Amino acid sequence: MKELDILAFGAHPDDVEIGMGGTIAKYAQNGYKIGICDLTKAELSSNGTVQIRQIEAKSAGEILGIQKRIFMNLPDRGLFLNEEQIRQVVTIIRLYKPKAVFAPYFEDRHPDHGNCAQLVKEAVFSAAVRKYEDVQKQTEHRVKHVYFYMINGFHKPDFMVDISKTMGFKIEALQAYQSQFVKTEGSLETPLVNGYIESVKSRERLFGKEVGVEYAEGFLTNKPLLLNKDVIGGET
Repeated sequence: MKELDILAFGAHPDDVEIGMGGTIAKYAQNGYKIGICDLTKAELSSNGTVQIRQIEAKSAGEILGIQKRIFMNLPDRGLFLNEEQIRQVVTIIRLYKPKAVFAPYFEDRHPDHGNCAQLVKEAVFSAAVRKYEDVQKQTEHRVKHVYFYMINGFHKPDFMVDISKTMGFKIEALQAYQSQFVKTEGSLETPLVNGYIESVKSRERLFGKEVGVEYAEGFLTNKPLLLNKDVIGGET
């Protein structure tokens, strides 16, 4: 199994694309090996089915250029901070040995997103503990960086990534989720089928304006970032 540079976790298929699809496309184009792991199959979604969502997720991943899409089987609306679920996430981290891990930010209107963040944070720590046994009893792995992306929220980021050149890939990946973002005669009314993609696009445009680019995605971190440039942009 090839090791990944970046492993992005989401509670449901489409979470990662909403929060950081442009960043994934950007780094994939730069040669990084990237995987997306969906903790649940979104079996309780108001629209679409598990089978449809997985087909859409695979298509979205191909658009972004990822190497691996991982579908876990934790329960939708049943993500909780318990040992069994932590252990399963540890197994994924140790299997793919990512350098950087991403998860949803803790503050979000959907409880599964915040619970996903807690699970991943705990699993990253436990994955580095040598005597901690995961499901497959693998050797420990220490993740170098853990970052958090936004799904429904609009928070003050700790840093941003310029996605001006890959915003189109992000929109295309979101549009792959026809069951979620396109209103049809059979669709139930949800926030997702009422201009959601446009709201995401507007958020990334606002973030971009803050840093002088066309589009940007915002991220948060639990610890300070080390800059390799001085305060006016020169190399140190």
